[in-house]
Amino acid sequence: MENLPVIILVQPQLAENIGMTARAMMNCGLYDLRLVSPRQDHLSPKAVAAASGAEEILYKAKIFAATEEAVADLAQVYATTARHRNQIKLVYTAEKAMQNFDTLCRQNVKCGILFGPERTGLQNDDVALADAIINIPLNPKHCSLNLSQAVLLVGYEFYKCRTDIPATRFITNGAEIAPKEKLLQFFDFLEKELDECGNFKIDEKRPRMVRNLRNIFSRPQLTGQELNTLYGVINYLRHPHKN
Repeated sequence: MENLPVIILVQPQLAENIGMTARAMMNCGLYDLRLVSPRQDHLSPKAVAAASGAEEILYKAKIFAATEEAVADLAQVYATTARHRNQIKLVYTAEKAMQNFDTLCRQNVKCGILFGPERTGLQNDDVALADAIINIPLNPKHCSLNLSQAVLLVGYEFYKCRTDIPATRFITNGAEIAPKEKLLQFFDFLEKELDECGNFKIDEKRPRMVRNLRNIFSRPQLTGQELNTLYGVINYLRHPHKN
């Protein structure tokens, strides 16, 4: 079984937030949820509904009476908090923290992330159990997060370490990008039609207008199908059908 970080909710208050946490975990490919003294039933209808298809995480969640018990089998634990704790700790961004965990998990080191109650966050005694702190940099005027939002942000940074998705993709729905040869043929066709309709009236301005037109049609990476559509539109405008 793949070694992945454990999500630990310390004294979560609302069943809905536990359910939404399970949903956030499933979004990010995390499946091991531990609950320390939850105030409400994590298997209540509200929690299951909020999980929105991620109920299996709730059904497999483990319950502990104290944070010490929840982290006992883990070798590395990071605590999430936005407040200064007056403790000597390394403080990581979520991105850097999850890069660390990705490396550790690949080395089969068991890791966990602590999240505190919705109203107060983690207690100092809980933070003292952690090897480091995760701080999610947000607007200083309002850096409060919903519990499941915090889990999603941290979980997503881990998920990014395990995926190889290009930053930009161009969707052509199966159509092939037109080669330059086809594009140049279209330019010749368009410029010929514009010449015939008298668009290039001033000879000295013609080269600049041609360049501008070529730039317009070069930018979008036109497909062969799109070029055919443009041919059809121009032909129709140049030789409109009579009713």
